[in-house]
Amino acid sequence: MDTKKFLEICARGKTGPAVEKDDWDLDYIIDGVRDLVEDYDFSWDKQVIIPNDEKLLDDMFEAAKKLIVDLGIYNMSTKRIIHFEKEEIEEGLRNMKTELVMGEGKDAVTLKARKIEDESLPVVWAGNPGCPTPESLYYPIILSAAKEPVIDLLTCGSLVDVDGYAVTSGDVTEVVAVRREMEYLHKALKEVGREGMGLLAAESAVTEVGDYAAVGEKRLRPCDSHLVAMFNELMIDNGNLVRAANSLDYGMKNASLACTMVGGLAGDAPGATIVMLASIMAANLVCMADYHLCHPIHIQDVATTARGCLWLQSVLCQTFAKNAPAIIVCDLWPSSGAMTKELLYEVAANTIVVTVSGGHLEGLGSANGNKPNGTGLEVRLMGEVGKAVAKQKMTREEANEIVLKLLDKYEHVFRMEDGNCGKPFNEAYDMETITPLPEWLAMYEEVRAELTEMGIQL
Repeated sequence: MDTKKFLEICARGKTGPAVEKDDWDLDYIIDGVRDLVEDYDFSWDKQVIIPNDEKLLDDMFEAAKKLIVDLGIYNMSTKRIIHFEKEEIEEGLRNMKTELVMGEGKDAVTLKARKIEDESLPVVWAGNPGCPTPESLYYPIILSAAKEPVIDLLTCGSLVDVDGYAVTSGDVTEVVAVRREMEYLHKALKEVGREGMGLLAAESAVTEVGDYAAVGEKRLRPCDSHLVAMFNELMIDNGNLVRAANSLDYGMKNASLACTMVGGLAGDAPGATIVMLASIMAANLVCMADYHLCHPIHIQDVATTARGCLWLQSVLCQTFAKNAPAIIVCDLWPSSGAMTKELLYEVAANTIVVTVSGGHLEGLGSANGNKPNGTGLEVRLMGEVGKAVAKQKMTREEANEIVLKLLDKYEHVFRMEDGNCGKPFNEAYDMETITPLPEWLAMYEEVRAELTEMGIQL
């Protein structure tokens, strides 16, 4: 998209129909999605996490297009609606990138639009994306992921303190935090000998102030990417429009991020899937997206490993693969944390769903991304499982059978009163060698053996 077209779309947020947010939620989202679910008679079988239904994929695609054309999106900053013509949405779909080079030199990786049951390997984008992390653990966590040979690209958490000062949105601490984040990322890549590896970074940038601070030859390079987020549901603000504009001329890649709620305003999994699809269609225009991140949130269980979120990720990836090929990267945010076998079961299930449905892998936000309880070991498992599933040409039916077995092994964590957050990084890894402690490694080996017995050729 050229700059003039982007400016014209942004200008609609100043002149479009004025609506209060509560009215947008109630009269537009709830009513609009409910009508479409009824019109298309959408439903889902909780025992079929990975559907094989061509009509469902086609109907979902058409329903999402209708929703975004009928509703548009809401600019939270101006309290006005940005409307799109059907032709604009369809042009955006036609122009979605199907190949994108990330990184540089010998470490460059090409992201490609994947197909359903694709034997091409999913890209493994590793780290603890967006997880609030104290500076004392920040570099060790990044390094634990970066040193895993199975990974292709690197991401990170968000710093909550720098030099002993709490990070506050929009002030000097945010600027320092973002630049410190970039320093740690490049240090880790240098240490593992993969300096050209591509990044999804500026995770410490809560506002556009931080996003500006990330740009630079030794920080966020043109071969890297940053987030341009949309909000629940079908909303954006001026700050994220500014983030998108920050890529103009400089060239860093825009990763759109939609976090539709399953069980929220759009209802259960089918309605939430319509909204997530529509969000990505809109993000082609308002986020100038180079690729898309899919991160559903379950209103009760939170994690992407909840059944409804798994179904959404599968249907969304399949829908785009069939109707409008695009680069879809799915976030993996399990409920459990390090030093628990449930975390590894969750990782395996989510990885299988995404891989066989045509998506790429990003994560992990262990412990629901709320605590620094993630390590490079579960990242290793994510990469191993994803690449094994693709190589052995696993079908959706085979994958569904394994995922149901894994759900039986971890779903109880959603009902645990205090959750299953596990232990922080420094209680799962040796802090000097940055290697997993024997107890954690033993759990990994046990689960890996179980996965092999289930049919994954690790």
